[in-house]
Amino acid sequence: QVQLVESGGGLVQPGGSLRLSCAASGSSFTVYAMGWYRQAPGEERDMVATITRDGRSNYADSVKGRFTISRDNTKNTIYLQMNSLKPEDTGVYYCNAEVRVVLTFPRPYWGQGTQVTVSS
Repeated sequence: QVQLVESGGGLVQPGGSLRLSCAASGSSFTVYAMGWYRQAPGEERDMVATITRDGRSNYADSVKGRFTISRDNTKNTIYLQMNSLKPEDTGVYYCNAEVRVVLTFPRPYWGQGTQVTVSS
């Protein structure tokens, strides 16, 4: 089995910064694309940023220029550096990864989510 564990959420004032981390753990697996998704209360879960195994990234228009996604393949970990945070960035941030466990087909995994609250 594979688990994704997020960390780094919290309460921050508008204009502040946070750094989220997500680590994949388990045995006999390969991680492909990974990403961060955000779900605000009463809304759908939306893509924030994704990154391929070779480092190509994609961002939602609302976070371009403020957020940076990166990954360390040696640790099966991705990061989301969030700067100039706005109240509308508030939500639960979920990590997602496309993972292939040995002798199976790739499939998506989700973390448990980490709360980010931007408020004064």
